[in-house]
Amino acid sequence: MQHKAHRASNITLNQDVEYLNRLLDKVLRHEGGEELLETVKHFRTLSKAIRAENQASNFTTFNQEINKLDSSLREKVIRAFSVNLQLYNIAEQNYRSRRRREYQMQDDSIIQSRSLEHGVNQLFENNISIEQVEKVLGDLSLELVITAHPTEATRRSMLRIHQRIADLLKDWEFSYLRYDKKVIQEMIENEITILWQTAEIREKKPSVMKEVSNGLYFFDKVLFNVLPQLHQDLEDLLEEKYSHRFQVPAFLRFGSWIGGDRDGNPNVKAKTTFNTLKEHRNLVLSKYMESIDSLKEKLSQSNKKVAVSDKLVESIANDQKELKYNGWHKIDEVYRVKLGLILRRLKLTAQDTKGGYSDAHALKDDLLLIQDSLTIHHPAQNPIKLLRHVIRQVEIFGFHLATLDIRNHSGEHENTIAEILRQVGIAPDYKALDETDKTATLIKVLEDPRPLISIYDEFSKESQEMIETFRTIKQVKDTFGERAIEVYLISMTTAVSDILEVLVLAKEVGLYRVYPDGKVRSRLHVAPLLETIDDLKFGPEMIKQLFSIPLYRKHLEARGDLQEIMLGYSDSSKDGGNVTANWELYKTQDEIHLIASSYGVKLKYFHGRGGSLGRGGGPLYSSLLSQPPITHGDGVKITEQGEVLSSRYLLSDIAYRSLEQATSTLLTSVAGIPQSEVQEEMPTKQEREAMTFISEAALKKYQDLVFGDKDFLTYFNQGTPLNELGALNIGSRPMKRKGSDRFEDLRAIPWVFAWTQSRQLLPAWYAAGTGLQAYLDQTDDLALLQDMYQHWPFFQAIINNLQMALTKTDLEIASNYTKMIKDDTISERIFGQIKKEHKLTKDIVLSISQQSELMDHQPNIKESVRLRNPLVDPLNIIQVQLINQLRAIDDEAAASDLLEDVLLTINGIAAGMRNTG
Repeated sequence: MQHKAHRASNITLNQDVEYLNRLLDKVLRHEGGEELLETVKHFRTLSKAIRAENQASNFTTFNQEINKLDSSLREKVIRAFSVNLQLYNIAEQNYRSRRRREYQMQDDSIIQSRSLEHGVNQLFENNISIEQVEKVLGDLSLELVITAHPTEATRRSMLRIHQRIADLLKDWEFSYLRYDKKVIQEMIENEITILWQTAEIREKKPSVMKEVSNGLYFFDKVLFNVLPQLHQDLEDLLEEKYSHRFQVPAFLRFGSWIGGDRDGNPNVKAKTTFNTLKEHRNLVLSKYMESIDSLKEKLSQSNKKVAVSDKLVESIANDQKELKYNGWHKIDEVYRVKLGLILRRLKLTAQDTKGGYSDAHALKDDLLLIQDSLTIHHPAQNPIKLLRHVIRQVEIFGFHLATLDIRNHSGEHENTIAEILRQVGIAPDYKALDETDKTATLIKVLEDPRPLISIYDEFSKESQEMIETFRTIKQVKDTFGERAIEVYLISMTTAVSDILEVLVLAKEVGLYRVYPDGKVRSRLHVAPLLETIDDLKFGPEMIKQLFSIPLYRKHLEARGDLQEIMLGYSDSSKDGGNVTANWELYKTQDEIHLIASSYGVKLKYFHGRGGSLGRGGGPLYSSLLSQPPITHGDGVKITEQGEVLSSRYLLSDIAYRSLEQATSTLLTSVAGIPQSEVQEEMPTKQEREAMTFISEAALKKYQDLVFGDKDFLTYFNQGTPLNELGALNIGSRPMKRKGSDRFEDLRAIPWVFAWTQSRQLLPAWYAAGTGLQAYLDQTDDLALLQDMYQHWPFFQAIINNLQMALTKTDLEIASNYTKMIKDDTISERIFGQIKKEHKLTKDIVLSISQQSELMDHQPNIKESVRLRNPLVDPLNIIQVQLINQLRAIDDEAAASDLLEDVLLTINGIAAGMRNTG
C-alpha cells in the first residue's frame, strides 16, 4: 500500500513538472517569440544529453553555442532557466504536501514516518505511562529563531507569486470540472507571466525594518495558525491513544534576531530594536482581532436558550461600565457581547490608551471565561476548537509575537566597559588587564549596588549606542512584557569576562541588581556564543569557571537556574572543516551538560545552524537526532535563516510537516525511546576514540589547504563569484566583519554561498574522506564505521550530509570556474587536490553506508538533484563566461549590464541548489 502511494506521488510530481513547463513555454513564446522558446528548448535538450552521454565534445558544443548568444537573448535564456527552476521547486513542494495527504487518506495501519501520530504511537507502544508522558510534555522545549542572514536570493514579491502558484496547483488537483480546471490554468499562466515580468534583482540593500517586515510575513501568513494547530493536534492524538486529557504546554515557539542582531551590522540601532518590537506587537494584535472576529461570527448562542456562567455575566457588566460600550447590539447573545468587548480592549491596547489589556494573560483570562461558560451547555466530547485555537495563539504569541534575541560582538562590550571604567577611575586601562584581574574587577563592580554612570555622562558615539541598547532592552521589557526580549548573545565569547561585561552593562540600566541581603534580581539571560574550534574546546572549562563564581550562580538562580549557550556551526566549520566542527560541537555539548548537572543548572542549547550543509543545515528532525543523547532533555533552540524560511514556512502544509517531524522526534527522544534498533549505549568509548582520530586527521587536511596553502585565497577569490555576491543586495549586513580582505573577517555565509555557486560545495565535505581513510589505514576496521552509521544518529547524519553534498557537487561544471583563475598552476594544483579528495570521500562514504550509489537511502532527493542538474548547468556555464568578461572590462556602463546578468545567474543557481548559504 505504501509503495503504491509512493509511486503514485512520483508520477504526479512528474506530471506537475511537465504541466508547469508547458505553461512556462507558452509564456516564453509570448514574451520572446519562437526564437526564445526554441533556444531554451534546444539548451534543455543539449544539457540533458551532456548528462546522459557524458561526452566532452557535447560540453564544448554547449559552451560554444551559449557564447554565441547576443546579450538580449542571453538575458532571457538566463531568466527562463531560473523561472523553470522556481516552478520545479513549487511542484516539489506540492508533491510533499500530496504525500502527507495520501498518508492521511489511508487507514490507521499506515502512518507517515515522523508524523505526530507516529510519535504518539511510539510512546504508547513503548509503554510510556500517562505520568511519564506528563513529564515528557513538561520537558519539551523547542524554539526556532528566524534570522535575516543574507542567503535568500529571491525577492519577497516573487515568493508571494510562488505561494499563489502553489495554492492554485493544489486547487487544480482538487478540481474535477473541466471549466474549473480551465479557469485555474488561466490563473496559473497569469501568475507565471507576472513572475516573468517581475524584476528579480533588488536595486538596493533592504533596510533592517524591511527585513523585519519580510520575517513577519511568515508569522502573518503561516505560523500564526500552524503553531496552535500543531499543539492542538498533539493534544487530541494523545487523548485518543491514552483516553486521558493532557494539557500540552506551549513547547514550540518562534523567536527572531531581525532587528536585534548587531554583530557586524552597523544598521541595527537601539531605536531599530524598539521599532521592531512595535511592529511585532502591531501584527499580533491585528491577528487577534481577526481571530476574535471569527469567533464572534461563530458563537451566536443566546442566554434565552442556554445557561451561561455567573462569572461571565459579571465580567460583561464590569467591562461595559468601564469601557462605556455594550459590545454587541443583541444583549442576549452573551458570547458575542463579551467578544465585542474583547475587541474594544484590543483596539485600545493597540492605541496604548486606557482600557486596553495590561498583558496577554488578561486577554487569555477573558477567553477562558467564555470557555468555562461553554462547558455548562456545550457537549464536552466535542469542544469548540476555534476557541481553543485562539487561546493557544495567546499562549504562544503573547503580545510580543516572537521573542527578539539581542546579539553583539564581545569586543564591542569590552570597548564600552573600558571607557566607563576609565571615566570613573576604576581601571585606567581595563583592556590591558589579564583575565584574572578583569574578572575580579567586574565582580567587584557587580557587587556594588551603586551605578557607575548617569544619564548626564558623555561617552564616545559607540559606547553611547551600546548603553542605549541596554536601556532599550529594559524599556522593551517594561512596555511589551518580559518575553519580548529574554536573552543577550555574545559573539566570539572567549573568556568569563566577556559574559560578566554584559552583566555590568545590564546592571547600569536596572536589568540586574544586587540587594543588600545578597539576593540578585536579573531580568536577562546572558548567553555565550562558542564559534571557533578553539572556543569550542575551551568552552567547557570556561563554563566551569563561570559557574564557580558565587555571584554568577545567584544570577542563574534569579533566571530559574537556566543557562543558555549558543553553538556556532558556521564559523567553526569555516575554521576547522565540517567533520571536525561537528565533532567538537558534539563533545562540547556533552561536557558542558555534565558540568551544568553537577552545579544543578539546566541548559538550553542554541544551535546556530545555516541552511547549507556547510553551515550545519539539513532537516530539523535530523538536527535534533544528531545531538548527544544525554542532552535530549535540555531545551533546544535552532536558527532558521535565509532560504530555509521560504522553503519550510512559505506554505502551511510544508510548515506543518517540518514542525511535526521535529516535534515527533523531540517527543520520542525526550521519552528515551531509542532511535535505532540497536539498544546499546551510544557512542561507546571505541566509537568516540574513532571519531576523535577521524576529526584530527580531517582537521589537518582541511587547514593545510585553507590556511597552509598560500595560493588558496587566490583560488577562492578568482575561481568563485565571491566578489560579485556583494552586489546581490540580499541583506542589510556587510559581507565582511571589518571590511578587510583577511580570511578571518570573511563571513561564513558568502564563504559557503560562493562555493555552492561554483558547484564545488567544498565547506560541506572537504577533508572528510582523508579523516575516514586515515582511521581505516590505522585500524582496518570498516565494520566499526558501518556499525556506527547504522546505530549512531550523529555519525549517520554526518555520512548522510556528506552524501547530499557530494551528490550536489559537480566537478565537471566546477572545472569551468577554475579557468577564471589567472595562474594555471594554482588552479590545476588545488583543483587536482579537490578532485582527489572528492573521489576518496565518495568511495569511502559508499563503503560505510553500504550503498552502490550516493543517496540510495533517499531516492526522492537523488532523483530531484538528477532532474535539476540539466536546468542548473546552463546557468553555471553562462555565469563563468559573464564573470570572465566582467572582470576584463573597464567600461562602467557595460560592466553594469554584465553584472546584472551575473546576478540573474546567481539567483537561478540558488533556486536550483536550494540550500545555498
